[in-house]
Amino acid sequence: MIRVLVADDEAMIRSALAALLRLEGDIDVIAECSDGTEAVAEAERLKPDVCLLDLEMPGLDGVEVAERLRRTVSARCVVVTRHARPGVLRRALAAGVAGFLPKSRDAGEVAAVIRKVMAGARYVDPELAADALSDERCPLTDRELDVLRVGRRGETTAQIARELSLAPGTVRNHVSMVLAKLAVDTRQQAVFLAQERGWI
Repeated sequence: MIRVLVADDEAMIRSALAALLRLEGDIDVIAECSDGTEAVAEAERLKPDVCLLDLEMPGLDGVEVAERLRRTVSARCVVVTRHARPGVLRRALAAGVAGFLPKSRDAGEVAAVIRKVMAGARYVDPELAADALSDERCPLTDRELDVLRVGRRGETTAQIARELSLAPGTVRNHVSMVLAKLAVDTRQQAVFLAQERGWI
């Protein structure tokens, strides 16, 4: 049996998908989680074989959950999303995500992807892969992306500096560079743009 954790903040989708996956003879859904933080805690407690993660969840998104779990458990992570932005695919692959597919796939297809990644393969939806190849490259450095990611919920410069172990002046310099590169006026606009393009 493949032991699967399902995490999605939309209760109806989560419970329906879990119920359909339980109909598969070789899949056992051992946990259903409503946000990213709960998914990390339950995965570390239960050690599932595969974590099926919604991309857009409160607290930690699916890619952030996968990044954290890569350091603590051996579970393979599959990310599903309703709004597949090509930049998110690159971020997911960099985080070690084993599968990436849109929520429009039916439960049988999701089960097939779970089996593939459990066997050691990696699966990326062909349409998402094609979009990612044609998408523009991110002009921001990894550190600039870190500053946006840590400050995306309105954290102060001092809070960002503490989280990243940087001087506040260094954070301000990074923000100035981001605003110039993206041709926007505020950090909030930069965060929105970076999220829309899947860079953070």
